[in-house]
Amino acid sequence: MEDYLVKALAYDGFVRAYAVSATKTVSEAQQRHDTWNTASAALGRAMVGSLLLGSTLKGDDKLTVKIQGNGPAGAIIIDSNGRGDVKGYIKNPHISLPLNGQGKLDVRGAVGDQGIFTVIKDLGLKEPFSGQTPIVSGELGEDFTYYLAVSEQIPSAVGLSVLVDTDDSIRTAGGFLLQIMPGADETVIDSIENRLQELPRVSSLLDEGKSPEEILTVLLNDTKVEVLEKMPVQFRCDCSKEKFATAIITLGADEIQEMMDEDHGAEAVCSFCGNKYHFDEQELAGLKKEAEA
Repeated sequence: MEDYLVKALAYDGFVRAYAVSATKTVSEAQQRHDTWNTASAALGRAMVGSLLLGSTLKGDDKLTVKIQGNGPAGAIIIDSNGRGDVKGYIKNPHISLPLNGQGKLDVRGAVGDQGIFTVIKDLGLKEPFSGQTPIVSGELGEDFTYYLAVSEQIPSAVGLSVLVDTDDSIRTAGGFLLQIMPGADETVIDSIENRLQELPRVSSLLDEGKSPEEILTVLLNDTKVEVLEKMPVQFRCDCSKEKFATAIITLGADEIQEMMDEDHGAEAVCSFCGNKYHFDEQELAGLKKEAEA
């Protein structure tokens, strides 16, 4: 099944609902960064959450999610936009912890239960919007939920789920985002809260072959779900040799000369996708001239 995200309305428009299947997307990140199982679950959940947040933006608008916890995973950085593109990395990809008390991958143990959760939105205005909340769980679904409630003041429920196979490959990955609109009846809120208590993990529903539309139907207890849009989602990095060349120029002529003297070249590696770009001595000499200019 191809990866895609569904935007929908339910409960007579008082609930905005989003669900995403992102197995191939998270799988590409897992392979590019060679993440081990607990790191895969943490990175995958962060990517799914960022896809869901990104889908609330307009096309070219973009956001960055930074999760800086006190666990061994280190920082997790994700970029996404309103077109369904996402890229991300985890500082320490080789994290494999014992299962937690529920027999699940210990994402909280990897991320940590203290730290800072930051969302920076670039909406094409002069200044980007930035919101910051403390990490309240480390499981990440609750952290996205808390951020939306506190920083954007939208009562929300976020579910993020990644099923990692025994060979460390991604079996399924997906999630949902529900947002309660102003004026919603208390019975609507109660109904959703009760449903969330008994809902199986999204990864289990995807593993059963359920689509994002069917996940919303299960989630919202067969209430009439009006699908507004289906959008493909994918791992996409916009790095290029030109961008790295620009970054090298900003280092200044002296540092570029040092690269030429010591290494007779340079190699730049993209943190987000792992692509490598080589600059030979002649290319560095050209960049040094630009730096001097």
